[in-house]
Amino acid sequence: MAEKTRCGMIAVIGAPNAGKSTLVNTLVGAKVAIVTPKVQTTRSPVRGIAVRNGMQLVFIDTPGIFTPRHRLERAMVDAAWSGSADADVTVLVVDASRRVDDDGERIVRGMATATGARLLVLNKIDAVKRDKLLAMSAALNGQLPFDATFMVSALTGDGCDDLLDALSQRMPDGPFLYPADQLTDLSERLLAADVTREKAFLRLHDELPYGLTVETDKWTDFSDGSVRIDQTIYIDRESHKPIVLGKGGRTIRIIREAAQAELAAALDRQVHLFIHVKVKPGWTNDPAHYRLWGLRWDA
Repeated sequence: MAEKTRCGMIAVIGAPNAGKSTLVNTLVGAKVAIVTPKVQTTRSPVRGIAVRNGMQLVFIDTPGIFTPRHRLERAMVDAAWSGSADADVTVLVVDASRRVDDDGERIVRGMATATGARLLVLNKIDAVKRDKLLAMSAALNGQLPFDATFMVSALTGDGCDDLLDALSQRMPDGPFLYPADQLTDLSERLLAADVTREKAFLRLHDELPYGLTVETDKWTDFSDGSVRIDQTIYIDRESHKPIVLGKGGRTIRIIREAAQAELAAALDRQVHLFIHVKVKPGWTNDPAHYRLWGLRWDA
């Protein structure tokens, strides 16, 4: 007799920089989503997959929800809400070290339409006194009653086991949606592009606005097990090119070396990474990029 399995979808939503990607990585037990201090790092939903006690938990790491101003931002917010539409559980992650602003209150109101269970997670508790945490929990539950509230530090893992237990209890009966050893639904090409984008964001800090994206152009496997990955960093202004390249190509070399090292570890093989930088004005209005990321261009 086949062993009974359980599997469910868990949408992780919240404002930018609430710690959603860090939380998903911690709950999965592996890095499946890129993380930087910059807001709007996550551009499209990424699924992180964990198997625990005979059940599969599929976490949907969504872009941060905020008041969008441009097409790309509208598409990102649309993707975030779409991720929670059919989820078995929706987890709202709130940065407990910051005040809940108007965008945060809009997110809480928007969760009223969620069809599955609703969990509240107050994150970054290591930087907040207990009385403030209790007051924030009471205020948010006063706006919308949550099925359960958890206080965690996604960075250290404090409180995350209790959250995993609660999520596991809410998984419905059903077959696994992914192979038991699969950690993410990202293709290797998209994973490679995201890793390079993360390293570019971390290196460039505030020097470059968000007019930057990365695409994997070519993937060449060799008989010795190594791989050559050719990528392009697209920027929308000519004036940004010297910033990305750096003096004598130093900045792009540092970005490439950091991305190459992480990809070699993630893929468990030798990686030869080649990166080109091209100016492509208006790339944020190109429908092809939206299809690649799984976003709706007309959101």
